[in-house]
Amino acid sequence: MALDTLIRAARAVVDGAETAALVGVRDGRIAVVRTGATLASAAEAVTPLELDAAVVVDLADDEVLLPGLVDTHVHVNEPGRTEWEGFASATRAAARGGVTTIVDMPLNSVPPTTTLEALRTKQDAARGQAWVDVGFWGGAIPGNVPDLEPLHAAGVFGFKCFLLHSGVDEFPALDPEAFAEAMSETARLDALMIVHAEDAHTIDHAPPSDGRAYVGFLRSRPRAAEDLAVARVVEQARRTGGRAHVLHLSSSDAITTIHAARADGVRLSVETCPHYLTFTAEDVPDGATEFKCCPPIRESSNRERLWQGLVEGDIDLVVTDHSPCTADLKALDTGDFGTAWGGIAGLQLGLAATWSGARARGLGLPDVVRWMAEAPALQVGLERKGRIAVGADADLAAFAPDETFVVDPGALEHRNPVSAYAGRSLTGVVRRTWLAGTPVDLDAGPRGRLVRRGEA
Repeated sequence: MALDTLIRAARAVVDGAETAALVGVRDGRIAVVRTGATLASAAEAVTPLELDAAVVVDLADDEVLLPGLVDTHVHVNEPGRTEWEGFASATRAAARGGVTTIVDMPLNSVPPTTTLEALRTKQDAARGQAWVDVGFWGGAIPGNVPDLEPLHAAGVFGFKCFLLHSGVDEFPALDPEAFAEAMSETARLDALMIVHAEDAHTIDHAPPSDGRAYVGFLRSRPRAAEDLAVARVVEQARRTGGRAHVLHLSSSDAITTIHAARADGVRLSVETCPHYLTFTAEDVPDGATEFKCCPPIRESSNRERLWQGLVEGDIDLVVTDHSPCTADLKALDTGDFGTAWGGIAGLQLGLAATWSGARARGLGLPDVVRWMAEAPALQVGLERKGRIAVGADADLAAFAPDETFVVDPGALEHRNPVSAYAGRSLTGVVRRTWLAGTPVDLDAGPRGRLVRRGEA
């Protein structure tokens, strides 16, 4: 059978290495992969008939073919707070940033995704306006343990919980007893529990954050709060035998606990985010509330230890924790870190930010693909995503790794033009994105699917 599309790339990331590659697509899946030192050598093992295609795409010499990224930490906020972000704007931003699958967090939408009915509401909101594929997390809150099994059966990718106030009243935190109960249930289901790990008691007794000083905000969310909470996650994962995941790791001090737990066989995975790998506390100006996020951006030495944790395998993946809001909620007029919403919008910029930091440290595109495509896809069981391989979904991106640009928030697809990256020079531009083998055209209708856990 003829191919629908043949992509010829002098550089591609395949099986953890950069190589020349011929990638053939049929019916939305990758049907042929041939690699070699050059395109000519890649084609030597096949006949011209085997590479017959209706459309042939030749990547430019300065482009690298990547698998589409999988971002498992995105706050879309629709319905209920669609003015913060919505499925249309979020998935357009994803496509522009080389992300072809997102998994939506169970908050800050109204209702939160804590019941089967709320999941149906969220799916109805997403249907027909997604430019990339979209999946959903469920939420674990006080009193909803009976809801976890129906949500699991309906295909959510796991359950998110907070160990302190989430920032929105409709998604309450789990106290230690409720967390233990919820972890027992997710262990029974063999479902993944993903945890915002900051200790409420520690933060309640830290100096309060108010005013424009970033150092004051940093003191209000100390590393000890993360370190204690990560230890509690480890304890419950060990006790139950269940699967746990630490969200948006900011404190590098917790890596020692994480490493020891995994060495003991605790089923634990860990993520960090591009903003923790890019920014440092020393560089955040007072009053610059666009940098506020929870847990916070920490010191430069902490940032470098996070990079070391990625390289050594103690941190598994990099996802954006895209958490936007309207400009007024960022308190940009007062610069008050105590009242500003905590969250950084980075969905469209995650690849460029991470690649900029990686190349500056002598790391390669295969590393970034492992952290941002392969590992997130494996974490949620989307085995056809995040890699260039026969049988995989033909979700791909043409990436120019040497092209630089200066971030203009108004030029992003994010609904609100507020960005901690504003004015920053980044390296790496996504020039084209394919979803199921077809180029994503933002001037045409959306073609993204709603995906669920258990789909191969």
